[in-house]
Amino acid sequence: MTSRRKFLLTSGAALMAGAAALKWRAANAGPAPTWEVTHTDAEWRALLSPAQYEILRRGGTERPFSSPLYKEHRAGKFVCAGCQNPLFSSAAKFDSGTGWPSFWKPLERGVFTSRTTSLGFRGVEVQCRRCGGHLGDVFDDGPEPTGLRYCIDGLALTFTPGAA
Repeated sequence: MTSRRKFLLTSGAALMAGAAALKWRAANAGPAPTWEVTHTDAEWRALLSPAQYEILRRGGTERPFSSPLYKEHRAGKFVCAGCQNPLFSSAAKFDSGTGWPSFWKPLERGVFTSRTTSLGFRGVEVQCRRCGGHLGDVFDDGPEPTGLRYCIDGLALTFTPGAA
């Protein structure tokens, strides 16, 4: 891939992600579900890096292909960076080519999904079931057996190697 093409692809994705984050915040300004893990805004800022805070607490996204977890292929579990809730098994991870870690199914009781509208498209937002942190989106263009693609920001996750 040429440098110019890669720049155009990543720039376009970053613009779309920024617009999606603004739309997400506006669409989710109403009352939120009650989460098991809660913190004040100041506590979240102290617990998370600035980039993690932007994604998990404000609905932002990272640049495609920027997460070290995109290429993580060891056996283990991907957990929420905000509350350490187990979210995805490495056994359900696949290379979607999109630039973000992708999974075809979450662990039981890992995530909460809700319908959202971003950039005029209907979609499904993925949040951590315990703390409500924004993780990414789910699409219906994934592999069998579910046909789903959970497209997740790597900075919203930490990886724990071991049994998947």
